Amino acid sequence: MMGGHKDRKHALLSASAAHRWLYCTPSARLEEQFPDKPSEAAAEGTLAHELAEAKVRNYFYPADFSKRKLTSFVKKMKENELWQDEMVEHTDAYLDYIKGTALALDSQPYVAIEREVDYGGYAPEGFGTADCIIVGDGCLHIIDFKYGKSPDGRVTAEGNPQLSLYALGAYEAYKILYPIERVKLAIVQPRLPDGISEWECTLKELLMFGEFVRKRAALASKGEGDFNPHAKTCRYCRARAQCRARSDRNVKQAFDLGELPPLITAEEAGRRLCAMEDVAKYQKDLQAWALSECLAGKDVPGWKAVEGRGSRDWADMDKAFKTLTDGGINEAILWEKKPLTLAQVEKVVGKKDFEAAVGSMVVWNPGKPALVKESDKRPAITNKVTAVDAFKEEK
Repeated sequence: MMGGHKDRKHALLSASAAHRWLYCTPSARLEEQFPDKPSEAAAEGTLAHELAEAKVRNYFYPADFSKRKLTSFVKKMKENELWQDEMVEHTDAYLDYIKGTALALDSQPYVAIEREVDYGGYAPEGFGTADCIIVGDGCLHIIDFKYGKSPDGRVTAEGNPQLSLYALGAYEAYKILYPIERVKLAIVQPRLPDGISEWECTLKELLMFGEFVRKRAALASKGEGDFNPHAKTCRYCRARAQCRARSDRNVKQAFDLGELPPLITAEEAGRRLCAMEDVAKYQKDLQAWALSECLAGKDVPGWKAVEGRGSRDWADMDKAFKTLTDGGINEAILWEKKPLTLAQVEKVVGKKDFEAAVGSMVVWNPGKPALVKESDKRPAITNKVTAVDAFKEEK
């Protein structure tokens, strides 16, 4: 059976929100009072996950999910307005990674697809659904498919709390059946360059994490502990716009500077950039919430909702253009010939055909310099001219 991604229930202490409730324990109860509003990006990710599940299920269990069923399933998926042809390629990358992992093992492994795991022994009523679990050669593999494409949304496997909770639940389920000494977490995020992240630890290290979870989950389930507002913990929290701890922290970062020398140092700039990372994001969240309050007829002192600058549009463009051409206006001046962008052409033609036909005609223009955290995997650049480059320029 397929996983039914859309209709899944979520635990209070869900694995997907573990990065939040583990480090900001009161947030789990605080955000309960706010509705979970799904975004288009989330719906798109759900669709891609369903396709990925179908492919993996067909590969490992063709008797239950045949090629014919897969073809029919994909045909139906293509009717969805969020369907994108590139989903086929990206889910193939996920399947290839899983196949490679399974084939590299000495013996035939146990494979579970979209399996609900119970980690309630570590977090009260905790459960979640792991994309793929593979057990073999004494190693428990947890493989997760991410469909996000924003570099800011890059997810790494190292110490990943979501996958670690899945691993704890899987270990409890399979420890009697299979010898497990090591745990390997992997995230496949194919829409990003270098989108595969892996991390391995011993079973002892995983169980040590489990003890940490027990202590934090005990606080989180009661809504106790200290708030820990941070760009990462607040990013998807449903209470992020009204949370007082986040508000106070950002106001302090923005205004409470104290008496300081007239010029800041590079060291101070680095610290402040880290400290104020969430300030701009918080302002946008707060403005969005205040606007919704005003539109609902509630009072936000000092602020009000107004109609933004409007725009004109045709009630019936075809009829308007016909009226103009019937009146003697040349139709050619009413239209503008505009080429598709490179990315749009690639999407229309298909990546493989595009590469074969015009791949050699594509040049890569480097992006503008951007300031990112030191942990970013991209190599650092500088505008300093080296001696070698200087002599080249002279020649």
